[in-house]
Amino acid sequence: MATKALFNTVVNWFIRQRIDQIQNFMDHPIETQKGILFSQLFHAEDTEYGKLYGFNSISSYQDFKNKVPIVTYEEMEPYIEKARQGQKDVSWPGFIKHFAKSSGTTNAKSKFIPISAESLEYCHMKAGKDMVSIYANNHPENQLFNYKNLRLGGSSELYADFNTKFGDLSAILIDNLPFWVEITTTPSKKVSLMGEWESKLKAITSEVKNEDVGSILGVPSWMMVLLQKVLKETNIGSISELWPNLEVFFHGGISFKPYREQFRQIIGKKINYYEIYNASEGFFGIQDRSDSDEMLLMLDYGIFYEFIPMDQFHFSNPKVVNLEDVEVGKNYAMVITTNGGLWRYLIGDTVVFTSTNPFRIKITGRTKHYINAFGEELMITNVESALSKACEATGAQITDFTGAPVFMKGNEGGAHEWIFEFSQHPDDLDSFIDAFDKHLKTINSDYEAKRYNNITLKRPIVHIAKTNLFYHWLEAKGKLGGQNKVPRLSNDREYIEPLLEMNKN
Repeated sequence: MATKALFNTVVNWFIRQRIDQIQNFMDHPIETQKGILFSQLFHAEDTEYGKLYGFNSISSYQDFKNKVPIVTYEEMEPYIEKARQGQKDVSWPGFIKHFAKSSGTTNAKSKFIPISAESLEYCHMKAGKDMVSIYANNHPENQLFNYKNLRLGGSSELYADFNTKFGDLSAILIDNLPFWVEITTTPSKKVSLMGEWESKLKAITSEVKNEDVGSILGVPSWMMVLLQKVLKETNIGSISELWPNLEVFFHGGISFKPYREQFRQIIGKKINYYEIYNASEGFFGIQDRSDSDEMLLMLDYGIFYEFIPMDQFHFSNPKVVNLEDVEVGKNYAMVITTNGGLWRYLIGDTVVFTSTNPFRIKITGRTKHYINAFGEELMITNVESALSKACEATGAQITDFTGAPVFMKGNEGGAHEWIFEFSQHPDDLDSFIDAFDKHLKTINSDYEAKRYNNITLKRPIVHIAKTNLFYHWLEAKGKLGGQNKVPRLSNDREYIEPLLEMNKN
């Protein structure tokens, strides 16, 4: 008891200190970001990248914009590859030991994201502590530190290559966690670092069903798979019967909207849900209020933020702004400069600001994940809102989905084609489609205009997926678990065609 009391005292002291620091960057966001930019430039001025773009001569943000180009992964890859082969001082000072392997959802080719000692400690690890600090500050009555935290990472083996290591970000984090985190976490490090998903899922279930879990952390789709397996193994009615002290789910990676009702049912009692925004490239946002799913943009993790308005994204020379000039309600592509050696890097995510005092955001999608084949500019947030309304109207629940355009042929109009996997089928499929279509028209005027009299866009074409269709598709691609996810929207038919073929067989 004395040890636990001491531990709680230390944790609460840390929480108070960190909340003061968070409040400081909320009060002084522009100064905080300016400090980070020039600190990064100073640290990296003697690197190959720093010399190439004259970091030592940059004295203003305008200089930075003029001298350093915005890059994609493909443009940054030659520098990353040099570092991965053990070369020092390429785009960040010193030797980088770890690289997070990530193929995302838009490219089959693996990406290797550099994880420097600084980005590991002052971004990813710091964010994990902040997630708990913010929650505990909002809920002084919390019992988080009296029970286990269940973490669900991906296929988490680490591999040696050249003089460096690579693997899922979750593997790198787990391999570097301090001992005290390991004591308070389940499953064990050994099980968490297993590679093969099916064996790992079985081992996780075996361990966690005997623990007293107070919080869970992971991607909603994969966490649902685990919780369903736990229920099956224990033969109980709800998760709260097994873990009566469960109080919060920290979730990220995909939208929680399609899963909220399913979690409410499977858990069997009211708990808190906190969204986080993390990626291999960095940890960007944490929900800081219990009554809102907006996320506070974390400004002191060694990341400098810039934004491209999406209405200019495809221009050859688009407008780029920093935090000082962003506008509420506008959709932006995010550009990051990090303490891992990524400089003006297009991460591929789009966000909208819900507030600029402080800076809070919502994720709106991916720069490549939208449908705009006919000028309808359909974003993932439009689809998720319409699906939520359609499910509510017809009693349906959706596990996974994807959509793509059907292009015009001759005088025929085009359409959007969808595959929906239901965990609970709608009362009537036609009513579901009509409700979905109706709400898309309500929230997207461009879609509504293209649907007028079926001239450009016809009624949505909907296919019901076989059970576990998307699971088996990811399995075939070797992408089970962790941050792997189904691409929800595509402006071509790259993803939907193989899924439709699998659904026939």
